[in-house]
Amino acid sequence: MPIGRCVKRTEWKGKMNVGDVASPVNFALIGAAGYIAPRHMKAIRDTGNRIVSALDKSDSVGILDSFFYDVAFFAEFERFDRHAEKMRRQGGDKRIHYTSICSPNYLHDAHVRFSLRIGADVICEKPLVLNPWNLDALAELERESGKRIYNILQLRVHPSIIALREKIRQAPAGKKYAIDLTYVTSRGNWYFASWKGDTSKSGGIATNIGVHFFDMLIWIFGGVQHYKVHHADDRKMAGILELEKAEVRWFLSVGREDLPEESAQGGKTTYRSITVDGEEFEFSGGFTDLHTAIYREILAGRGFGIEDARPSIDLVYNLRNTVPARNAGSHVHPFLNRP
Repeated sequence: MPIGRCVKRTEWKGKMNVGDVASPVNFALIGAAGYIAPRHMKAIRDTGNRIVSALDKSDSVGILDSFFYDVAFFAEFERFDRHAEKMRRQGGDKRIHYTSICSPNYLHDAHVRFSLRIGADVICEKPLVLNPWNLDALAELERESGKRIYNILQLRVHPSIIALREKIRQAPAGKKYAIDLTYVTSRGNWYFASWKGDTSKSGGIATNIGVHFFDMLIWIFGGVQHYKVHHADDRKMAGILELEKAEVRWFLSVGREDLPEESAQGGKTTYRSITVDGEEFEFSGGFTDLHTAIYREILAGRGFGIEDARPSIDLVYNLRNTVPARNAGSHVHPFLNRP
């Protein structure tokens, strides 16, 4: 199945905001009780900045005290909104300069819009949005506001992945690599009872646990030329993906039953593997400070924006809206044929 459209990347021509505010920079954190939020707290602290306000409908946010004490916390969006607007009117070193968004996937779009409305630049966890057309609306709002919307695409700053990309770029023209992507991350019953198990809120398996891998592969091996889904349900997805410089067999699962036997027997709950032409690509280490590295890039006036996020958003949207067509043979990921 051919992908529906080709998008030309455009360069940002708005103004940079980093040098316009006093240091430290004020951050608001949306989704403070979430799994990924502590990585943002650490990145904000380690870049010499501060969280001045935070929002989450859950009040289990004691982790904030490990990083900052003087945080105005809200469990209701309406009160958070009122507080942020008051800070905006105070201006200068009182206003919120950035919002960091760690809320559930389906709320990202609304929280980005809110952030632009209060005059803040945005740092949003992936996926930036669930639907490709929402990117167009955000790009228009970004131009109107003069603010930037950044996406956390942390694998792009991993040293091993950067090195692989440089190697691929130096390869002979026309060479295509054979890639197997396998990612199994065990999740219990809570996962399916939460928003993560609701495809309308999470985007499903390909979006919720796969989008960062797809972004990485597109960034390294080039744009999508063809794709096919062989299997799709609430627990796992698999298919093939043809990129400019690679043919990829991919398998994603949150089911413990899909762990390799050696991983399960060893008590491991996650299995991640990427092979390039049959050789294992090792990038298990080096993940600790990737969020901090992304924050440093953003605060230096760089970072990954809407157009960087678009190819993987387009892809995962198409994957979850494709009817599976399982084919026998070498094109099927080997994990899909396991008994």
